Amino acid sequence: MATEVAERDEPQRKKTNPLQFYREVMAEGRKITWATRNETLVSTAMVLAMATMAAIFFFLVDMVLRFVVQTLLGMGG
Repeated sequence: MATEVAERDEPQRKKTNPLQFYREVMAEGRKITWATRNETLVSTAMVLAMATMAAIFFFLVDMVLRFVVQTLLGMGG
């Protein structure tokens, strides 16, 4: 009985045939703004540059921390 009430309270969903679904998908696909070749190349270059800078930064921080730890523990050499 409870399921009958729940089924009645749910809004009825309109069934869409496959052709109508395909048309709606295509209409939504036309709304997409794709990046240009130049925007993609610039974004890729920026990601590579930032990744390189982050790698260098963490390498330097690691070297400094290693020196500090080795000095504090008397193992520097």
